[in-house]
Amino acid sequence: MPEVNRSAPPSVGGWTRFVTARPRLALLAALVITALAVFAGSGVADRMGSGGWQAPDAESTYATEVLAREFPASQPNLLLLVDSGSAGVDDPAVAAEAARLAERLKAEPGISGVGSYWETASPALRSEDGQEAIIAARIGGDEKAAGETLDRLAPVFAGERGPVTVSLGGPVAVQHEMQTIIQEDLLRAELIALPVTLVLLVMVFGSAVAAMLPLAVGIVAILGTNAVLRGLTEFTDVSVFAMNLTTALGLGLAIDYALFIVRRFREELATGADTRTAVGTTLRTAGRTVLFSALTVAVSLSAMLVFPQYFLRSFAYAGIAVVLLAAAAALILLPAALVLLGPRINSLDLRRLLRRRKKAGAAGADPQGATAGGPGSGSAGGADASPGRGWAWLGALVMRRAPVFAIVTTVGLLLLGLPFLGVKFGTADDRQLPASAESRVVQEHIRDGFPGSPGGGLEVLAEGQGSRADHAELKTRIEQLPGVLRVEGPVAEGPAAYYSVLPKGEAVGEETQQLVRDLRAVPSASSLDISVTGTAAVLVDSKDAIADRLPWALAIIVAATLLLVFLLTGSVLIPLQAVVLNALSLTAMFGAVVWVFQDGNLSGPLAFTSTGDIETTLPVLMFCVAFGLSMDYGVFLISRIKEEYDRTGDHEHSVTFGLRHTGGLITAAAVILAVVMVAIGTSRVTNTKMLGLGIALAVLMDAMVVRSLLVPAVMKLMGRSTWWAPAPLRAFHRRFGLSEGEAAPAAAPVAPAAVPDPDGRGGPEEDPEPTAETEEISGTSRDIGEPARR
Repeated sequence: MPEVNRSAPPSVGGWTRFVTARPRLALLAALVITALAVFAGSGVADRMGSGGWQAPDAESTYATEVLAREFPASQPNLLLLVDSGSAGVDDPAVAAEAARLAERLKAEPGISGVGSYWETASPALRSEDGQEAIIAARIGGDEKAAGETLDRLAPVFAGERGPVTVSLGGPVAVQHEMQTIIQEDLLRAELIALPVTLVLLVMVFGSAVAAMLPLAVGIVAILGTNAVLRGLTEFTDVSVFAMNLTTALGLGLAIDYALFIVRRFREELATGADTRTAVGTTLRTAGRTVLFSALTVAVSLSAMLVFPQYFLRSFAYAGIAVVLLAAAAALILLPAALVLLGPRINSLDLRRLLRRRKKAGAAGADPQGATAGGPGSGSAGGADASPGRGWAWLGALVMRRAPVFAIVTTVGLLLLGLPFLGVKFGTADDRQLPASAESRVVQEHIRDGFPGSPGGGLEVLAEGQGSRADHAELKTRIEQLPGVLRVEGPVAEGPAAYYSVLPKGEAVGEETQQLVRDLRAVPSASSLDISVTGTAAVLVDSKDAIADRLPWALAIIVAATLLLVFLLTGSVLIPLQAVVLNALSLTAMFGAVVWVFQDGNLSGPLAFTSTGDIETTLPVLMFCVAFGLSMDYGVFLISRIKEEYDRTGDHEHSVTFGLRHTGGLITAAAVILAVVMVAIGTSRVTNTKMLGLGIALAVLMDAMVVRSLLVPAVMKLMGRSTWWAPAPLRAFHRRFGLSEGEAAPAAAPVAPAAVPDPDGRGGPEEDPEPTAETEEISGTSRDIGEPARR
């Protein structure tokens, strides 16, 4: 076993000194803080909203607020669908009961703008078959207050009421039911993900004790983030959808970071280092990489803060909090636990028991005894005992055929992304919900059975001291637009009036979106100011807001990635490579999103209804999250390559070395994170399903295709120029740069050990095989990590 120099223990930093000197105090403080977080974060989901797709500074938002305040009846968010059965809505008994329901609804606190078919005789409120009609009203207050009001009204109005059956729908009912379903689905996803993740961690680590540590880190990060989000709800709107990201990233990244740190700790123990020295070395090496990785992910997520929609901003709040808390737990709590556990980290090694049974069976079948190191013996010297042998073989093969792998992989990824060229953007509606949801059933009855385009109407708000002639002229001009089916109004109240415009096209179709632009371009009397709102107007404004802020978000991501990767590597080309390859790794995700969720392929097996478009903010969200996770894995690989390159100066060997000693780790982490995201993807809400399954695909493609094939191929083609940087930047990196490895030795670079020849023709020996003693100490960590450090 390699000698360990114990005469000069390495220096430790502040946090390392704290967790190694007072590990019990660190764990006790964490336990107290976590308990407080549980208390502070309780009930956070009930304070969150289910909207947030509107830009708060948009014209449609302004018009909606004015209409809701001045003309409540123009903005109903609660619809009572009254089913008269075979009697018909004009039956006297039905009409009397409907009138009674409407009067009772008017008397309810928090309700305004009540109107009905029986009161207005509007054909838009009566179904074409004459069996159903609508009572419309507006529930005031924010989303939380509206939800509470709806919960109070549902038992009073829903169900059989004399000769009619009443069902509740409308935007407020859809949002409330969506919020409830998301909370239920999130709990189910956690119940699925936690045990499956634990099983996978046991398979990866072998040790049940080691497997519990990443889960503990993830739970601490999730609970802490819930407390942060609960605090944020006091000052700003937060979307309930962000809870899904909290769970996914909390578990996924905590497991990533814990895998990396525990792997390195077990590796240091395998060299013969004592526990505290092993923890100190782990934090100075793997700890730096974890901190660096957390910063890159947090920066990618922070780009969503530039968008005005609180739906996107909420994911930035949740993502940044959970990433930083996961890193903090991995760098403080986990090392404290490692100090207390020491070599007991390998306790309850389930796979070792299986290997011993296998060896015993082999010995019984071969009385003469297997040759130590012979094929299939399972000894440290066996043909398959060298850790990472398969990854080393793959790395060597890729670099021998680098042009082929680079071209084929790139073309394949681009082909998978082609469906995204046909993407169509829309808004989330009731079809996000499962088909059995009551609010969706109501909306479908209205959409399919009522005349015109219910829910797709536009409202034109006209403000100013206009005369009747001015309003009449404006109505005439609106009626002359090509996309208009009918115009009602104006309805005036003081200096404001509004017109209801029924479009010819679909609610959010291209024709209706163009009508929004045409309405905003209509000339009116100088005394009138026009604002347009409605579903299509909200979509137009949302698309414009995203298009306006998207360059800023991309600039933040790209600039931060270039800077952080440069600080890690000291290279100018590797940061550029990281940006391009990370973006390329997302093509399959975007292509699949359009092919599956927009075009409706696999809608049956996945149990969702395709609306023919993608909600406008989802691609932005998925890009920021998936790009950050790609950088997470990229940092793990690049840091290891850089460490070996600094030690040996051999470019090709360093690439193979990095792949060999992180390939299993990255793959294991990606599979576990994908399991968590797939659990999120089992949600009955389509957007959540899309988010979970899409990011799971992106993570697997990045780990198994881009990191395993494309990165080594591109680095081979770039050669030693990969590490080039101009003199001023080299000086900057020497002063401010970071790396995982220890300082490079002053002596000349050590000649690297050769890797296996992919063609099987033999070659120089590999890195020294671990001894039996090393294997006994390190347990199964060699399956996901590297052998004893030289």
